[in-house]
Amino acid sequence: MEQGDYCSTRRDENCNCNSPHTFKPVIHVEVCRSLKCVIEDSILKERVMILLQNIKTITDETIIPCKVIERSDPLLGQNVNSICLYHSDVNHYSGDKRVSIALEKAHLTLHIYSLSDGGPVTEELDDEDLAAANNWILPAREFNGIWENLIFESDIKAQLLNYALTTLLYSDKQIDSNIISWNKVILLHGPPGTGKTSLCKALAHKLCILMSDRYTYGQLVEINSHSLFSKWFSESGKLVMKMFRKIEEFIEDPRALICVLIDEVESLTAARKAAMSGTEPSDSIRVVNAVLTQIDQIKRHPNVIILTTSNVTGAIDLAFVDRADIKQYIGPPSPAAIYKIFTSCIRELMRAGIIIAEDLWDYSELQEVNKVSNMVASQAAAMSLELFEAAKKSEGLSGRALRKLPFIAHSLYIQVPQVDLRTFVSAIGRAIEKQLEERDHLEREAV
Repeated sequence: MEQGDYCSTRRDENCNCNSPHTFKPVIHVEVCRSLKCVIEDSILKERVMILLQNIKTITDETIIPCKVIERSDPLLGQNVNSICLYHSDVNHYSGDKRVSIALEKAHLTLHIYSLSDGGPVTEELDDEDLAAANNWILPAREFNGIWENLIFESDIKAQLLNYALTTLLYSDKQIDSNIISWNKVILLHGPPGTGKTSLCKALAHKLCILMSDRYTYGQLVEINSHSLFSKWFSESGKLVMKMFRKIEEFIEDPRALICVLIDEVESLTAARKAAMSGTEPSDSIRVVNAVLTQIDQIKRHPNVIILTTSNVTGAIDLAFVDRADIKQYIGPPSPAAIYKIFTSCIRELMRAGIIIAEDLWDYSELQEVNKVSNMVASQAAAMSLELFEAAKKSEGLSGRALRKLPFIAHSLYIQVPQVDLRTFVSAIGRAIEKQLEERDHLEREAV
């Protein structure tokens, strides 16, 4: 290479040249096989690559519609359920939107996978009559689509995914943890209803897709924290130990990627300081010690990652908080995020034919000043503005409450099989007022 040239070696390739490097962004192409798929993965990949020649750029997630697949390649259409393009490069995120990436300037990585139809299996501990955990085989149909429909203020999803992938890479490469320390623990904290548990499940699902070349299948083990507290004194610590021994049995299969989810982790990791001061039962000390010991044990394995959530972070023992590599706050959505949630709900109702299909602007389009001046002349713009005003009024509501609003709006103020967009947006406004009124009543009663 001449002086000043740049080498475009991608991130996972080795290069011995002396030139400065500019890395190509990686675009993940997720190809979901259908149940009736009869062609080999190599053929699927060849045909998908030909299909992608018609796509110039992507932003965050780009899903190729089934009709487009069938029209472009009937054989491919018969053998795949979906094709999704995704990139997790936080350098291509700017404010409220991602910057587009040209496919010709990116490295494409194809992932072929199938969805498990089985629901959760209840895990019971030996000699104990309690449901200690739920266990899913991943990727699971139950979690399909959650990742794409989770909307957050910043680029949280890409950051968490990059962390998890780096964790598995360092484990695979046998990086000495005495030199570079990481514990394979993610802690998501924040108020209830903000999507923490859903994000953990979606992250586990997404990881098993992206690691499908490395692992044959995945497992999500969701620990039932509350069930591990025994009514018998000093038994809870023993139950935690038994639960983690069960998890180690899963981890022993090198073909499997094991994702352990501890929801409301404060139930198992209540601060020992409170226990020692007498405000918490002494059994909680044994539980915390057991959890910390077991986390230190299983992190030695390359095929495990621990996902945790908490609504009351201040109650968690500091030793556990310190073990979490990522401590991510998940707060209530902003008006911009709420608008995106509303538009995703409305587009789903348009797809189902309940709302007569009309255009809605994306949030990024609302920010373009040159279009704002022409809003009166545009029906789509007027509806988008009205919906954004509704989003601003509903600030403070949880993501869980926001996704219920279209249902509440229809059931209370519409009650017909099909409706136009203007009527539905107006109904959402009324549903928001009712929701806020009910919240105020509950808050006054709680005082």
